[in-house]
Amino acid sequence: MAVVTISAVLEVVLREHMPLTGLSVVLTVGLAPLLLWRRTHPLAVVATVFGVITVVDLALMASDAPALDIYTMIYFLVLAYSLFRWGSGREAAVGLTIILVPATLALWVGWSGLAEAIGGFGVLTSAFALGLAVRSQRGARERRMEQVKSEERVLLARELHDTVAHHVSAIAIQAQAGRALAATNPSAPLQALEVIEGEATRTLAEMRAMVRVLRKEAPVDYAPQPGVADLERLAGTSPAGPRVEVRASGDLAGLPAAIDAAVFRIAQEAVTNALRHARNATLVDVRVTGEESTVKLVVRDDGDPGPVDPAQEAGFGLTGMVERALLLGGTCHAGPCPGRGWAVSATLPRRVSA
Repeated sequence: MAVVTISAVLEVVLREHMPLTGLSVVLTVGLAPLLLWRRTHPLAVVATVFGVITVVDLALMASDAPALDIYTMIYFLVLAYSLFRWGSGREAAVGLTIILVPATLALWVGWSGLAEAIGGFGVLTSAFALGLAVRSQRGARERRMEQVKSEERVLLARELHDTVAHHVSAIAIQAQAGRALAATNPSAPLQALEVIEGEATRTLAEMRAMVRVLRKEAPVDYAPQPGVADLERLAGTSPAGPRVEVRASGDLAGLPAAIDAAVFRIAQEAVTNALRHARNATLVDVRVTGEESTVKLVVRDDGDPGPVDPAQEAGFGLTGMVERALLLGGTCHAGPCPGRGWAVSATLPRRVSA
């Protein structure tokens, strides 16, 4: 709005022989506030702006007055873009019809040749095409984001499946053992029931967590999932990349399988991103700390500072990490470090949320 207002005033001051100066400035500046609603109500804004211009053009034609000719009205192209960027298909069709009416009247009143007419419609069409292209690209990215989240849920459900299967197997073995030893050892059933109770409690917690995720019908991979103990696999130095150091501290024993696997997966994704995107980095530091109720993971590199890359900041890998942490009741954040480098930090509970 400020740019439109300043441009209109400057055009009036600097431009000579501009027809209908007062009316042009009033319309240009007066319609500018509607830019604030171009995303939420694109059709209403287009209908208002171009409807007013149509009425004014018809009135000027009826009175044989000169046509409006103020260059600052070029910002109307933003509204044409917004119509196809934010409006629905029906709104775009209706809005296109509304826009073409004053555009056609302008050509009729101020006809200056076929070349300029084609050029004007070309510019207008470019605004429509740009809005449609951005809308399509954004939609494709959102669908990809949802696919990444869904894939992360599937992987987490498979990991939880392995854990539950382990607990159920232990319950079955203890029940069989208690029944077999009942005749010779009267205390054996009681011991077996204590083990079964513990295993059943853990199984119930894992099952409740599994209900919270969306699982697709797909074959289950029963291979053991990597966890905190496997983080050393990420350490090392590559010829063309920074050195990766892994340090673990605190109590990291007895973590639920889902949490154990999530720590490894998030660290693996963060290290991969650092090796791929960190500029002139020499070190990627991976730290895992086991506390009383949480497990904290920080992956930090020492790459050169620079502008935040939106594609990296909201990339699919980060989306998967955040989704996994949220499903387990934790948090995950990524962003530039003070001074230099990039860091990914995650905090996960030691127990899976019921």
